Amino acid sequence: MGTQVLAHATYAESEVTQGETARLTLRVPHGCGDEATLRVRIQIPEGLIAAQPMVKADWELETVTGPYENSYEYYGNTLTEGVREIIWSGELSSPYYDEFVFRARVTDKVAANEMLYIPAIQECASGVARWIEIPAEGQDSHDLDEPASGVMVIPASHDGHAH
Repeated sequence: MGTQVLAHATYAESEVTQGETARLTLRVPHGCGDEATLRVRIQIPEGLIAAQPMVKADWELETVTGPYENSYEYYGNTLTEGVREIIWSGELSSPYYDEFVFRARVTDKVAANEMLYIPAIQECASGVARWIEIPAEGQDSHDLDEPASGVMVIPASHDGHAH
């Protein structure tokens, strides 16, 4: 087994709103023991569409596209595929903290008043942390070894103004 990652990556935002474009910031608190983080991967869950990662200086950026399970209306177009994973490759020395930012539209197919889990994977030279476990209904995420971080989904406002 590789070097352990001790604290887990979390999102700076605590909530997102249906029908709006959310800016999401994954906070990576440190590397794997004494090893630097070399790659950060965020898996885009169903219901988040039109994901766009923010470029980071000195990091390579890659997106993996694939089909959505549903089709989504987005500015007069029907989307059936899009970014399903964002991958940043670079180096974050172990004692340092960094953030990885992307934005995506939160569709109404994402359940309101529930957590939306957004899995992330942190890779080091000889270790990996897969923050991908999603709790079953009624299960506490603290009972999981490598829980995915999430944000609470707030119902769409009905004032006719969404961004």
